[in-house]
Amino acid sequence: MKVGIIGASGYTGAELMRILHGHPHAEVAYVTAHTYAGQRVKDLYPHLHAYGDVTFTEFDAARALDAADIHFVALPHGKAMEVVPPLLEGGARVVDLSADFRLGDPELYRAWYGVQHVAQHLLQEAVYGLPELNAGEIAGARLVAVPGCYPTAALLALAPLAVRGHALDGAVIDAKSGVSGAGRTLSLAAHFAQAEGSVKPYGVGSHRHTPEIERVLSGLCGGEVRVMFVPHLVPMSRGILATCYVRLAGAVTESEVEEVYRGFYDGAPFIVLLEKGRFPETKCVAGSNYCHLGWHLDGDKGALTVAAAIDNLVKGASGQAVQCMNIMLGYGEEEGLQALGIFP
Repeated sequence: MKVGIIGASGYTGAELMRILHGHPHAEVAYVTAHTYAGQRVKDLYPHLHAYGDVTFTEFDAARALDAADIHFVALPHGKAMEVVPPLLEGGARVVDLSADFRLGDPELYRAWYGVQHVAQHLLQEAVYGLPELNAGEIAGARLVAVPGCYPTAALLALAPLAVRGHALDGAVIDAKSGVSGAGRTLSLAAHFAQAEGSVKPYGVGSHRHTPEIERVLSGLCGGEVRVMFVPHLVPMSRGILATCYVRLAGAVTESEVEEVYRGFYDGAPFIVLLEKGRFPETKCVAGSNYCHLGWHLDGDKGALTVAAAIDNLVKGASGQAVQCMNIMLGYGEEEGLQALGIFP
């Protein structure tokens, strides 16, 4: 299968090229980058030397459709919705890594992203690309919206509880991310002198991933859910650790909690449920598409702590996008994604 990557010069685009180079059924046949058009992939990213003289080009819908049948769109929010419609109209399938098709509501999107949505007719068609929840819908989709990195970690930690009917309104999500989550665009916060040796919260009460998390949890619970989500920037390149705190109603035992998680993730190839007393570490999932989950129940207080660790560029973005592609095209879900973490 020939695939295209629209916006291939960012970190997620580079990760897509790295992962797809080892995919047994996919060939990267078209890569675009406005800023780096005309430059070779290996000159921007020397670790992708195997791409030889492949160069970035400007996006052209006709050429994209001629070159590939499925496209990954790794553009910033507000830009993806401009290129997705012509790709779909030309018969291609699309896996979008931006936020443009995640929320389903144009007014909610405008409120949080400050942009008028120009492809509203596709919002209800787009399938939320979290395979552990939506594999059946992903399989038949033309357009898949890959979740954000923070929502991926938070939802994998909390979804089993939501599906079993536990009240999650007021849950606290304390999440930490490496600086690659900010992308390649230069910013003061991601400057080495600012980030090294420091940890700080940001986007408190206003982070754009909040409505995404709440929308999915509300759908799973069948009622409105509001969470307290606080992201933090930590001085590392990769990784997200989301530690979630939930008050459980009624008496719940540790064995019941374990039954909920093991039952929900039975057969999920990229979920690793740690043994009692073990908690996830970001370094153990670096470079992989795995999510490690650990939990602790304080029975006297009815308080459950669930921690999830992922690589923000892989399971939080590009790896999950390839996982969705595999499902869409009928390949094995793990194809091209079997690599373990690169610890230490």
